[in-house]
Amino acid sequence: MRTFRRTRLLAATGAALTALALTACEDGTGTRVEGTSAPAATPTAPASATPSTEGSPSGTPESTAAAEPEKTPEEKPASDTSTRAPSAAAGADDGPVRTICNGSNTKVTAQPVPRPLNHMLLTVTNTGSKPCNLMYYPVLRFDEMQWVPQARPETKPQAVPTLAPGESGYAGVLLSAADGSGDGGTTARKLTVAFQGGTPNSDGGASATPPLPAGGVYYDSSLTVTYWQSSMENALG
Repeated sequence: MRTFRRTRLLAATGAALTALALTACEDGTGTRVEGTSAPAATPTAPASATPSTEGSPSGTPESTAAAEPEKTPEEKPASDTSTRAPSAAAGADDGPVRTICNGSNTKVTAQPVPRPLNHMLLTVTNTGSKPCNLMYYPVLRFDEMQWVPQARPETKPQAVPTLAPGESGYAGVLLSAADGSGDGGTTARKLTVAFQGGTPNSDGGASATPPLPAGGVYYDSSLTVTYWQSSMENALG
């Protein structure tokens, strides 16, 4: 009987010790008893905390590679190599610039002709090295005359005569009326030929003083001239 009681007491004591050990392990205040419980698992970080490098050839996270694409050098704008055509709005002449014919780059002769009657032919030859333009009509002065002979409007050419080096231009001079209707007839011993510039009645440069025949030339108030022409026929026609 005494032995049975001792056995039950020992059993009760063992059960109490086992319960106490289990309670201590659950609240972390006791010493773990070998074989009584499994070790606590180590917490793992959420899957989203560490970016995955799977499938990224450079070993960088895919999210970073997507956010920062490879940068290329900034392209420079292509240079404009086209050449703009000059504007005609300014009124500039698109053709070659010509020198004005005058007494410094030409030789001038004055020669009376038998036909038409009472006419004289002026010939201007380019003695320079560049082409020159004969502008408008010659401005004539015999001796010390105080008036300027006018040009006949119907003789105005469609284009300004341009003389290449060695080429000649012409103008016809009506000296006096064939029917004697002119006034103040006189014989001139000297002739001065002036040239016009780019605008009517402007100074075109040096004048010329071609020699006249020894006996001079007779003229009256009928004295007129033609515009400069490219041919002798147009000057005397």
